[in-house]
Amino acid sequence: MNRFPGNRRMHRAHVVPRVALLAAIIACLPGAAPQPFQPRRFAPWIDGTSATDPELQVQMIDPDTAVIRQSVLTNFEAPFLYLVFGKDKALLLDTGAGNVRIRPTVDRLITAWQQRHQGRRIRLIVAHSHSHGDHHAGDSEFSDRPDTTVVGLKPEEVAAAFGLSAWPEQTARLDLGGRAVEIIPTPGHEPAHIMVYDARTQLLFSGDMLYPGRLYVPAARFADFRASAERLAAFARTHPIKALLGAHIELTSTPGQDYAMEAPTHPAERPLPLSPAVIEELRMALARPGAAETIDRHADFILYPRPARPAP
Repeated sequence: MNRFPGNRRMHRAHVVPRVALLAAIIACLPGAAPQPFQPRRFAPWIDGTSATDPELQVQMIDPDTAVIRQSVLTNFEAPFLYLVFGKDKALLLDTGAGNVRIRPTVDRLITAWQQRHQGRRIRLIVAHSHSHGDHHAGDSEFSDRPDTTVVGLKPEEVAAAFGLSAWPEQTARLDLGGRAVEIIPTPGHEPAHIMVYDARTQLLFSGDMLYPGRLYVPAARFADFRASAERLAAFARTHPIKALLGAHIELTSTPGQDYAMEAPTHPAERPLPLSPAVIEELRMALARPGAAETIDRHADFILYPRPARPAP
């Protein structure tokens, strides 16, 4: 999303013990009967309904994969950030929407990881799902951090950082040390948008292109968004995906029902993980006649075309 106002500050970061997300969203074994998608084993996320919500909440997918959620009480966007560890490098995807310090929580997670690995030195790569302000507001916190690279916000800077010589058709492999992730250019919502696929967990970190909420598509970039959906669907046909984890939750537990824009609280949120089936559902929705002009509600997302802005 591309909205910047923030709300009031809250308390310190809160870390939830490791949860068995993968057990909840794991696909069926080969040869077994297909099983329905199991959406989560996350503990409840901070949703602004309690005045004692911490500023940040951390839940561990496994010892090397962290999900960080920013409180809606600090900023109505309430984005999700992801920290993925390999043996030599860690990738932080997004730095939040502002009004809260992100680095202390990231540093604590890195220190805890190092303590479990005999003080092993690890380099941090700070990247972004895209360049809207609610995803890079914390970048300045990392500008002077040792052993850290902060990736730029323009498509050409993202392409250069990951060795993408044919943006956006090409994908890139980023080796974190014994753990490779794939960088997938998906412009449309924003020109520098990417998704990140983690082969170890078979999770797809899908940013603002596909999450349980309003998928904003500017009129001038609708064709780019649709082309990205086609490439994403092709990628999904050749890579096992257990779930998508996006950058926001804007839907309630009632299918297709969203919160009011800039809602100050999110009671009864829909679970964060999306089934990989939504990739083909989105591709088909974008291909239908009139898709560029019509708000289209689905159980797990809302396709939300935005008209061109008037000239200043």
